[in-house]
Amino acid sequence: MLNVPYQPVVEIESDVRQPRGAATTRGGNHTRSRDVVKPIVCACWSSYDRAAMTMGKTGEEQDELFVTHGSLRASGGHAFYDALDRVLRKQGFDKYVEKLCAPSYAKRGRPSVAPGVYFRCLLVGYFEGIDSERGIAWRVADSISLRSFLGLPLGKNPPDHSTISRTRRLLDLETHRKVFTWVLRVLAKANLLRGKILGVDATTLEANATLRSIVRRDNGQHYDEFLTDLARADGIEDPTREDLARLDRKRPKKGSNEDWVHPLDPEAEIMKMKDGRTHLAHKQEHAVDLETGAVVGVTLAGGAAGDTKTIEQTLIEADDNIQQVRDEADDRDAKRIAEHPKAVVADKGYHSNVVITLLEEAEIRGYISEPARGRRNWKGKHDERDAVLRNRRRIRGARGKALLRRRGELVERPFAHALETGGMRRTHLRKHDNILQRVLVHVAGLDLSMLMRSLVGVGKPRCLQGRAGLLEALLAALFVLWNTLAQRWTRLLAATNAHMPLSSSSPSRSRSASAKSRRLAGSPFRLSTTGCYPSTLARSRS
Repeated sequence: MLNVPYQPVVEIESDVRQPRGAATTRGGNHTRSRDVVKPIVCACWSSYDRAAMTMGKTGEEQDELFVTHGSLRASGGHAFYDALDRVLRKQGFDKYVEKLCAPSYAKRGRPSVAPGVYFRCLLVGYFEGIDSERGIAWRVADSISLRSFLGLPLGKNPPDHSTISRTRRLLDLETHRKVFTWVLRVLAKANLLRGKILGVDATTLEANATLRSIVRRDNGQHYDEFLTDLARADGIEDPTREDLARLDRKRPKKGSNEDWVHPLDPEAEIMKMKDGRTHLAHKQEHAVDLETGAVVGVTLAGGAAGDTKTIEQTLIEADDNIQQVRDEADDRDAKRIAEHPKAVVADKGYHSNVVITLLEEAEIRGYISEPARGRRNWKGKHDERDAVLRNRRRIRGARGKALLRRRGELVERPFAHALETGGMRRTHLRKHDNILQRVLVHVAGLDLSMLMRSLVGVGKPRCLQGRAGLLEALLAALFVLWNTLAQRWTRLLAATNAHMPLSSSSPSRSRSASAKSRRLAGSPFRLSTTGCYPSTLARSRS
């Protein structure tokens, strides 16, 4: 039991609840309460005013043992995440993923993180532009509004990065595909999915692997050891780093994917990135609905895989997703979705005889840009020649040119949102199944941002900050324009008055000049005496 010294309690009586003129009895003396309270208050205030104040130091305050819920500082939440949470709850997102992930969990044991919380954490990675699961865990733990979006009470800790990683490994790739398809169904209900005209394009993802760690496919020899053996074969007994670099620079075909592989990420391939660097990379390919801008298919391949080799798998994936959405939608939504894609638009990297022939066999009209190849030999290739000529005629027409322009707008934009501002240009995971799990939910967040843009006007929480800055810049530009016009009007009046005679013999001219001066006095472009703002603003501010 704590020993607390006794301190007497001094009671000060006041006349707050007593009638005017009431008296108090203390020790037989009858005095007014106002006469007792006023000197004490004045003395306390004067001593407080004269008292010295010591400096507070960080870490001296002792934490409370118990904190009530009412004393915790609650946050109103972020407007964007509150709106997104209402959309997900209205569509039954948490119940759906719990039912979907139930077979992956045991019947008994300690409860894990809820599947809805796990998928929402991955969505936060897109909306906040965070590439790693560790960064997502830090961001969620730091924000009260994100805790509210995840549905976590203030007394419960958010999931750690190891919990997010373990949950991702626990759930298979097909579960993440179904979550991506669920988002497409939400878009179909909002009239944001057609599936009739698809645009296809691909980009590179920087792999979580370095070229220093690659080994030979045949014997597992490291790259430095291989260069050392080559230097010794050339007569250099003890080669230095400069000797190895000089030898490697002169050697042809030094980065062949047929000879070298990374031991921890064998599916990453040596590839030249968009900025000119050579790195181990993966290839991410999208199929986009050109009527709405929704991404309907995502595939992943090695970084060096050609576009003509991967387009078939991407179109099959997109067609399966569209068909699944159409089968599960109601009659009203199913009528707006095409049974199969009718046209495919792509750039010149996808142009080949095989691709154009396969599209025509599938009854799909191709609008693929044709590269400049000069005169071609069509001997024995009459079917391929006819298909290529029909594709050439289509892309030169008005509809083909319009679709190619739309492809450059709607197909390139998702890569900028998902990889540049979304933070997924470099992946921190290895192997295609793990990477594709994260990419599918990331692109699902991209589709949800399009839905939010149609509902609330913004697709990301940071867009609200940008809109405030845009409004301020617009008001500043309008104010500058107003001042510029006012100054020009003033100079015009000064030049007019300079050429006007001081006195006029004609009374009609004097009357017209006075009327003109009265009209100009009421002009909104007349500056005030300070020259800072027009007269109308001066009158409103006064």
